[in-house]
Amino acid sequence: MMKSFLRLAGGCLLSIAMQVSAVELKPGHPDVYPVKQGDTLWDISNAFLSNPWLWPELWHVNPQINNPHLIYPGDLIKLVYVNGKPGLTVERGPMVFKKGDTVKLSPEVRSEPLQSVIPAIPLEHIQSFLKNSRVMTEEEINASPYILAGDEDHIVMGLGDYMYARHVPGWENPHQSYGVYRKGAAYVDPESKELLGFAAIDMGLARFENSEGEVARFKVTNSNEDIRPNDRLIPTEERKVDSVFYPKSPEGEVEGQILHVFSGVRNVSQYDVVVLNRGEREGLMIGDVLAVHTKGSIVKDRITLELVKLPDERRGILMVFRTFEKVSYGLILRAEAPLQVGDVVKNPT
Repeated sequence: MMKSFLRLAGGCLLSIAMQVSAVELKPGHPDVYPVKQGDTLWDISNAFLSNPWLWPELWHVNPQINNPHLIYPGDLIKLVYVNGKPGLTVERGPMVFKKGDTVKLSPEVRSEPLQSVIPAIPLEHIQSFLKNSRVMTEEEINASPYILAGDEDHIVMGLGDYMYARHVPGWENPHQSYGVYRKGAAYVDPESKELLGFAAIDMGLARFENSEGEVARFKVTNSNEDIRPNDRLIPTEERKVDSVFYPKSPEGEVEGQILHVFSGVRNVSQYDVVVLNRGEREGLMIGDVLAVHTKGSIVKDRITLELVKLPDERRGILMVFRTFEKVSYGLILRAEAPLQVGDVVKNPT
C-alpha cells in the first residue's frame, strides 16, 4: 500500500471493508485534525491509528472533492462512523500556498503545485538516497571504468578539474555523463554469509570529453568529495525517481536484519536510513512497512542451569523506500527504544 500515499484516485482506491478488523483507533485520538505546514501523512495517520499504515482502510471518498488523497495545510481530517465502523474524510480548508505558487479557483477543484501537498513521510531524510546512492555487485564494479589520474598527474580532483579514466576494452559507445563512485562497505548476510553487494559511495559527476583507445578524458561537473585514482565511473541512471509513497504491509512473509546504518554509528534512531539484507529477490517492494524487533538476550536459568533465549521485543517501525536485488533501504519511522545493527525486521502485525 505505499506506492503513492498521495496518488490514490480512481482505481487505486481501496475498499473500507478490506481488513477493517485489523484497524485499531489510537487511544486519545482526535475527532478532527487540522493539517499544518510541515505535517506528513504518516504524522496524521499516527494521530488516529495504532497502526498508521492502515490509513487507506478507513478512508471515505468525498465525491465533491477532486482527488481527496492530496492533502494540503489548512484541510481538516475528520473521524466519522459509517454503519458503526470508523472512517476518515477530508474537508478542504482555506487556501494555503507559498509565494510564487500559481493557484486557480473553481467551484469544486483546488489547483496547486504538488510541492504544496503534504508528503507521506519526511522526504528530507531520504532525498540523497533516492537518486544517486547505489548497491553494486563485485562483477559490476570490476567491469566499470576507473580513474587513472588528473591533469598533470594530480591525484586529487574536484569541481572543474580534468581527469583521465581507463576502460577495457575501450570507449566504443561512451555515455555523456557518468557518476563517480568509490567502492564502499561490503554487505554480507549475517546468517548465510552470502555477499549481497557493495555500497557504491557517490563522489560526484563527470562529463565525457574525448577518448583514444582505452583512455578517455573527463571533466568533473559536480564533486561531493575529493575524487581520486581507482574511483569508478558508472553511467548516470535513466530511471524515474518516485518520491511519492503509499505505506503497506508486505505481500508475503518477510524476516531479515538491519545490516548497516548510514548515520555512521551502530545505534539506530528515528529517521535514520538503514540497509536491510532483503530485497527484490525476497519480494520486498517500495512502501513496505516492517516492524523492527530487538533480539532477545540469552540468560541463564538459575534453577535448571540451562541457557534460555528471551523473546524478541518489538521496538520500532520502518518503511522500505528503495530496493535492489538483494538488499533494500529503509527509513526508521518510529523508534520506541534504541535500535541497532543486527535487529530483526518482520511483517507488522
